[in-house]
Amino acid sequence: MRREAEATTTAELLRFNGAVVRDPAIDAWMKEHTGELGAIAHQWFEVMRKCGDEVRELLHDGCPVACLGDVPFGYVNVFTSHVNVGFFRGAALPDPARLLEGTGKFMRHVKLRPGMAANASALNRLIEAAYSDIKARVENG
Repeated sequence: MRREAEATTTAELLRFNGAVVRDPAIDAWMKEHTGELGAIAHQWFEVMRKCGDEVRELLHDGCPVACLGDVPFGYVNVFTSHVNVGFFRGAALPDPARLLEGTGKFMRHVKLRPGMAANASALNRLIEAAYSDIKARVENG
């Protein structure tokens, strides 16, 4: 049985209860998502996990989420033919490589497909920027 996080908002920041250093539910999720798509999701979630000592994680809405403490900054999800690497405050991120998709007020994502070259350096910069952005929002209120 999967444990799903509960969400609350405080001062415009989305917060999730239950974020931990290493969530066994995410490891189980990764084992369920094999093949090329699973490998892509795993690769980019590992990048999020390594952003800093304060990174915590949880499973929310059926996908792995990386948080700074209890504030989410990124997620991965596997679909039929692609993987989304998403950002909870993606609309505020600099994106000179124009990787981000979406039209929501806050969230944006990058679609990755097997066999298509990803702009790895630009995606790494987006992940780092998402982490830094959330860290600044948390520290500065």
